[in-house]
Amino acid sequence: MKADMVLIPGDGIGAEIVPQGRRVLERVADVFGHEFQFRSCAMGGNAIDAHGTPLPDETLEVCRAADAILLGAVGGPKWDQPEAKVRPEQGLLRLRKELDLFANLRPIRTHDCIVDASPLKREIVDGVDILFVRELTGGIYFGDSGRRQTPDGEEAFCEMRYNVREIERVVRVAAEAAKKRRGHVTSVDKANVLEVSRLWRSTAARVMREEYPDLQYDVVLVDAMAMYLISRPRDFDVVVTGNMFGDILTDEGSMLPGSLGLLPSASLGETGRGLYEPVHGTAPDIAGKNIANPLATILSAAMLLRHSLNLAAEADAVEAAVNSVLQAGHRTADLARGKPSIGTDEMGSQVVAAIG
Repeated sequence: MKADMVLIPGDGIGAEIVPQGRRVLERVADVFGHEFQFRSCAMGGNAIDAHGTPLPDETLEVCRAADAILLGAVGGPKWDQPEAKVRPEQGLLRLRKELDLFANLRPIRTHDCIVDASPLKREIVDGVDILFVRELTGGIYFGDSGRRQTPDGEEAFCEMRYNVREIERVVRVAAEAAKKRRGHVTSVDKANVLEVSRLWRSTAARVMREEYPDLQYDVVLVDAMAMYLISRPRDFDVVVTGNMFGDILTDEGSMLPGSLGLLPSASLGETGRGLYEPVHGTAPDIAGKNIANPLATILSAAMLLRHSLNLAAEADAVEAAVNSVLQAGHRTADLARGKPSIGTDEMGSQVVAAIG
């Protein structure tokens, strides 16, 4: 098949890890007989420096026309001043909103060969396989916000907002995923305090009851989920939650396999186009040193193959290659725990060689 892809390296280590994702996709094209075209675009802090905006109009239009987008990460200390009116993350939020990429899939799986890299005990994390489905274009990140003067001084506000349609569609994504997995959906909210969460809970319950009665369904408060995620993570299959809660919980969950460098994500809409990116950030402290872990980006490329291009066998081949490289003992510095490690480029080369 033919496919057009946009590569957005972004900031920090993005310029090192996205090329590894491209190498893997090019290898897949060679092995399986596809034709992939790539175009690189600016977004994030680098785009602010070059164009005065974190998401140039050209980048947005190229992304609209593409079959899929592979992103590194955006942001960094250079653009993170409290008084800054333009921030790199605004570009990413706008891109998600403009393309209506409302469902963020974040799989968290442990690998038996590196389970000891986790700070948690093996008996807790061994065999963990959770799919987080995070609502991505609503909630507090997209509500009204600002600052105002009061008799007690300046105050800031952010509004958390969800409507029924937004909740229904992301719950359906979670339920459909659970049908192909272990048949268990957990909804996470804060309904004991927040009115938004009460709407979330009642809407999710109705969708599950009326449309997915054969699936197991339960509800957990977000503070309890933060505890359960590190005390009994194997009890969960598909977890669906709002934007901010999902953001925080999946970063916590990254410690289950041992490193953010292993966690991919897919941001999906209703058109088949998707944005694929590692869960981690730009890691400016290690940028340019060829020590960043590219596996989350490579696994994001596997999700791209599966969800946007419907190439399941090719996605399986990439994931199997990553697993075989880890089984062979290859580790980047974040996974080595003081033992010998390899660099970003070498890890990419190992995965490319293992495909096909």
